[in-house]
Amino acid sequence: MSNQDVVVLNVGGMTFTTWAPTLQQFPESRLARMLNGSDRDFRLMNGQFFVDRDGVLFSYILDFLRTLQLSLPTNFSDYQRLQREADFYELNSLAEILSQENLLKPRLEILEVRFLLQETQAFIRIFGSCSSTIEELAGRISMFTEQQLGQGWHNNSFPPQRPLNPVPLERPSHHDLVFQCGTDYSVADQLVTRYVSIKPDARKLINGTNVLGLLVDTLLKEGFHLVSTRTVSSEEKVECYSFDRMKRAEGLAITVSQNPESAGIAQIKRSQVQKRK
Repeated sequence: MSNQDVVVLNVGGMTFTTWAPTLQQFPESRLARMLNGSDRDFRLMNGQFFVDRDGVLFSYILDFLRTLQLSLPTNFSDYQRLQREADFYELNSLAEILSQENLLKPRLEILEVRFLLQETQAFIRIFGSCSSTIEELAGRISMFTEQQLGQGWHNNSFPPQRPLNPVPLERPSHHDLVFQCGTDYSVADQLVTRYVSIKPDARKLINGTNVLGLLVDTLLKEGFHLVSTRTVSSEEKVECYSFDRMKRAEGLAITVSQNPESAGIAQIKRSQVQKRK
């Protein structure tokens, strides 16, 4: 069969269309041998290869052959059945990935937001069990400062707008970040105003309650669920908001060796689609 040929498969009543090279990714597999006519369990009927197997599970197998990466839904649970299908097609690399079920299952991710309001300032600290999520949030949250003489502030109801200077967030560790908003006076009697912006929202907010509301909305849109709220310190009025979500496991990818002496040998590696923890 030519590499330019389109192949149609009927797997358990479900029809799939793909290129021949896709099915030949692993030359030792039964799908590759099927195209060579050397596996008689796959019958060509009315221009389609008929396979008496599970069509739904085959959709994941075909996606794996197309991308060399295993991507499963968060609620997927049929790891053993999918591994059995991989064994049937003699896709040993895929079967090896599926045998590491503990690496594929989604894990519970916990996030905690602490909010402190002091007069005209608000302080927010975010703790997370997954450092990659904290890293992503740090890339979406921006803080800006504006400084002007305190006397000028009192003499004008609407002080002139000055250029805003971006300032970095505090990162005490890989698992938390700190930022603030509002106004306060510096040692030089200058009024320092801090704004916060959270992408994709382009607004620069100064009010701490508004910033907290936008942050909560952002987390909810990212799949987090608000689990509980509590007051950590009654004296300082530190409010704590706890969130959790089921985080997808990092994708596992396959790299096929191009060395002629080791043709057909595949190595498993972490996908680079998501950042490492």
